[in-house]
Amino acid sequence: MKKFTQIIFVALLCATSSSLFSQVSGTIVDVNGDPLIGVSVIEKGTRNGTITDIDGSYAINPSTYPCTLVYSYVGYNTSEMTFDAKGTANVTLAEGVGLEEVVVTGTRGKARTILDSPVPVDNINTRDLRASGKPIIERMLTFKVPSFNSQNQAISDATAHYDPADLRGLGPSRTLVLVNGKRKNQSAQVYLNRTPGKGEVGIDLKSIPTAAVERVEVLRDGASAQYGSDAIAGVINMVLKRDVEYTTFSARTGITSEGDGFNFGADFNKSLSVGDGGFINMTLGYYNQDITNRAGEPGADDLPEDARPNEIAFVNANPDIGMHVGQPAMQKLDFFVNMAHPVGKKAELYSFHGLTTRTGQSFAYYRAPYWRRDVADAGFITRPEDFIGYQPTFETDIRDNINALGLTFEVANGINGDASVTYGSNLVNYRVNNSVNRDYLADTGTSPRSFNPGGYQLSNIIGNLDLSKELNESINLAIGAEYKVENFQAFEGDPLSYYKAGSDSFAGIKPDEAGEWDRNSVAGYAQLDYDITDDLLIGVAGRYEDFSDFGSNFSYKANARYKIGQKGAIRASYSTGFRAPTLHQRHLTNSQYIIVAGSSEPLLQGTLANNNAAVQALGVPDLFAETSQNITAGVTYRINNNLSASLDFYQINVDDRVLFSSQIGTLDGDLDGSDAVEQILIDNNVVAVQFFINAGDTRTTGADIVLNYNGDGGFRGSLAANLNQTTIDAINTPEALSNGGYNIFDRQEQGLIINSRPRSKVILGLGYDWRNWNFNLNNTLFGPVTITAPSGGFGADGVEVANGEDQELSPKLVTDLSVGYTLAKNVNLYFMINNIGDVYPDVTLESTNTAQAGSRFVYSSEVQQQGQLGRNYMLGFNCSF
Repeated sequence: MKKFTQIIFVALLCATSSSLFSQVSGTIVDVNGDPLIGVSVIEKGTRNGTITDIDGSYAINPSTYPCTLVYSYVGYNTSEMTFDAKGTANVTLAEGVGLEEVVVTGTRGKARTILDSPVPVDNINTRDLRASGKPIIERMLTFKVPSFNSQNQAISDATAHYDPADLRGLGPSRTLVLVNGKRKNQSAQVYLNRTPGKGEVGIDLKSIPTAAVERVEVLRDGASAQYGSDAIAGVINMVLKRDVEYTTFSARTGITSEGDGFNFGADFNKSLSVGDGGFINMTLGYYNQDITNRAGEPGADDLPEDARPNEIAFVNANPDIGMHVGQPAMQKLDFFVNMAHPVGKKAELYSFHGLTTRTGQSFAYYRAPYWRRDVADAGFITRPEDFIGYQPTFETDIRDNINALGLTFEVANGINGDASVTYGSNLVNYRVNNSVNRDYLADTGTSPRSFNPGGYQLSNIIGNLDLSKELNESINLAIGAEYKVENFQAFEGDPLSYYKAGSDSFAGIKPDEAGEWDRNSVAGYAQLDYDITDDLLIGVAGRYEDFSDFGSNFSYKANARYKIGQKGAIRASYSTGFRAPTLHQRHLTNSQYIIVAGSSEPLLQGTLANNNAAVQALGVPDLFAETSQNITAGVTYRINNNLSASLDFYQINVDDRVLFSSQIGTLDGDLDGSDAVEQILIDNNVVAVQFFINAGDTRTTGADIVLNYNGDGGFRGSLAANLNQTTIDAINTPEALSNGGYNIFDRQEQGLIINSRPRSKVILGLGYDWRNWNFNLNNTLFGPVTITAPSGGFGADGVEVANGEDQELSPKLVTDLSVGYTLAKNVNLYFMINNIGDVYPDVTLESTNTAQAGSRFVYSSEVQQQGQLGRNYMLGFNCSF
């Protein structure tokens, strides 16, 4: 990476000496004459743009003259000006609502305003994100975008350090994330525990610091025909800050009302001018958080009938059985750079780089002394009569980076081009502390207490060439090509971490589970937009992509928009899409201790690779691409200069969805190798096995409602809502398993798809500015979710499991209040109370008969609404200079 950065800086220095062209510059203010910071200035019909600095000043190098510049800012009416040559233009923007904000996501051609776009796009600036009072960007988006959900997962191994996030409840794998329009690499971690997004791979959103982001564009529509795999539920584009000619520093600290979860964060952002028209924007960030604990207290009810004196004494002293259930400890460092420089008269060299490192510590189930009597009797940790068990920690060391280098240019006949190379990587290494290897202890009388179980890395390198041209005033054509190479590695753990059953809580990666796999893909796309009249726009797009490991896909899209006068529009689209199975899902093999059905303690469960001979002998085919059909239709309207509204309906069908199967174990409670499945369990020394398979057909329907008000006198408000429902149309079980009576995707697993995310979410935000004060009141209503009970049968340990009863968790209203005060022109203090009402999810009922019910977990870890932090406080300040 260091050498890569040096090359870019040399290129920038060389570009400084090249022939440069004249600028249009000026100052942008509001109706009171106050400068507006961060106004977007874009050359119409291109992606060439900049934003204003702390004094409201801007400078832009148009690609040609004459040109039209578009000035847009969230909460203000958009303005346009035409220039025949270089010059100065001072602009005054009046307050209004944002239908004329310019967005670049959802089109491969020219940028369009929200009103002009034929698909729904949200444009969220970082001020609005920070007003949520949440410390990291996925939490900010959860409380700002109704269809977006992400919450921390407790007791879920590495998943606790990633927090699965998705749009429209379709799972982390079906939301594409871009940085400056370039594909962000996926994480190295597969979510294997029973949490939302189980069996999927998402994007490590913690690796993108808010301080580096100018705005977030959220496309609420399928876009595989333009961007390729994963863009089924929508696209999130993180647009980085550019030439902001001022320095900002912010710091904040917070704690929960329970006195835990203390956190502190600070970030620094500075932009430097390079030559004539170039810039380097740099961001440094730091964040640290402590653990929280919301464990239940099973007390003596957890004791076995033959409890020993030391076990009784332990439970009496520790009614929570030593558990830690809550957010993990985390320490994170960020470094981001975004830079660009003109090259000649009609080109710009650009580059951006991001590096995030973080460490984390979470906890496995506490190994109660009556769970581990073999360890007690060995007299290894303490004397047997003093043994109190142990709680393994699960620790991660994560490194995520993204690097991009590109050139935008204009070639003959007004063709605009963008050639780029992007490299991204996510690496996670694990460490288990305060544990033992029980088999090694039994064989030798001793055991390490710390283990290195190995880790995973996913990386990709992507080359893109995008070309666009306005064929005439009405027709815009965009074409492009992409070549991508992906690589996935599984790193072997230390030998004692995988000796026999391995380290207790997380067994190490064995030599035959370690390895390196890669694939490549090549793609080409085309998009045509035709403004038939000033009011009517139609567009079509198509993309063909061929993967070296499973085959090809062709996706297409058609959309249209019809303006209702100058204030509104009707829009609709139909598209097909796809998601390629990840390399993790194709090749991952591991063993881990988790709670399985019918067991009161964690047992060793195995995941076998999709291409494992034993799995394929059961009739499980090689993984192939999921496909989707997406229909969206809606209307947007600016009622007056202060109020706008939009309503969009959608339906998304996903066929051959890749599922992570149920825990397949013995059917009769006797693991004796009586059938092929039981023999697989015996051969792999596990009590249950899971695998990845294309087996699910789902349908998701819903609606998005958005109202924005930006009134005179400093008052503003917004109301946004999402209604969403997913159903499973089919589970396609291989004949060998079906004939054997095995259910490859039981009702609990199905519940994670259809019930684990809120079926509705409503966000009401109110703000008021008065003199040096600003006030924000945000209310988020999380709709119901359902804890899906098991359907009975024999558990993995041979014990019969009783039927449970589903439990619907009631809607929860979370209210957040922030108060800010401007001490000086560029210094602001703020205080926030999040979750004023100290609202928690409903307590899980024992009647659900789920693994956590009525015991160690007070609240379900399998479904998510607002999380389990309760009331928390934050104090911070921002300054600019």
